[in-house]
Amino acid sequence: MAHQKDLSTILFRGTLGCLAVLTVVLLIAPTAVVLIVSFTDGYSLKFPPVSYSTRWYVELWNASHLHFAAMNSIKVGLATTLLSVVFGVLASLAIVGSKSRWARALDSLFMSPLVLPALAFGFAALMTFSAVGWSVSITTLIIGHTAVCVPYVIRTTSAALAQMDPALLESSASLGASRWYSFRFVTLPLIRPGVMAGAFIAFMSSFDNVPVSLFLRDARTDMLPIRMWQDLEGKLDVTIAALSGVIIIFTLIMMIVMERVAGLSRRLRQG
Repeated sequence: MAHQKDLSTILFRGTLGCLAVLTVVLLIAPTAVVLIVSFTDGYSLKFPPVSYSTRWYVELWNASHLHFAAMNSIKVGLATTLLSVVFGVLASLAIVGSKSRWARALDSLFMSPLVLPALAFGFAALMTFSAVGWSVSITTLIIGHTAVCVPYVIRTTSAALAQMDPALLESSASLGASRWYSFRFVTLPLIRPGVMAGAFIAFMSSFDNVPVSLFLRDARTDMLPIRMWQDLEGKLDVTIAALSGVIIIFTLIMMIVMERVAGLSRRLRQG
């Protein structure tokens, strides 16, 4: 009986380990392929490349249409991150500090953009802006991106607030500190890692967003992910592989920095 139990445990762990390895390979392999192809010396997206070169990274430096789209994505991403942090922190303070049904209802409302299909939300946002007479612009992009990015900040900030000892605020109040003073010098330093983790996720989500940008952008606000897709669809431009390599490397560096500064993986588990 004990032998059968040991055998079952071994089979279970072996199967689980194989699934974990397969999952990691499926996640990492496409990224590795893109990085390798980005160093091709040819004019086509062929794997493995016949010869290697950095020529497409040089071409990327001169691709002005991609620079324009990248600057738009960065501007929208930064503005979205700022608004998401402000609204997300305020919402977290209200939700975590209240036990009422209204707080739970607001929490569900703020999380709803993550539940709705992204394309449906983008189309609904476009119809809403059209109904009030707003034409698509960088402003509508920022509003739309903020709506779908605020939940990330709320989740990480709420997790940080839930771990904070309420006695600290009570002690601050008993010593005569105002609510603003307590928030600035007690609450904010303690929840800063959670806020930073949420801000990072919000920026990356905005920068990489396609469904909302697809409906709320125009020629003046061309976004990088959409421009990359259009170039690949029309002419299989190898420069896009080089750009993808730059984005992958930048993302990895930022993830390492955020892991050291804010404990990103731990914040995601808590959220």
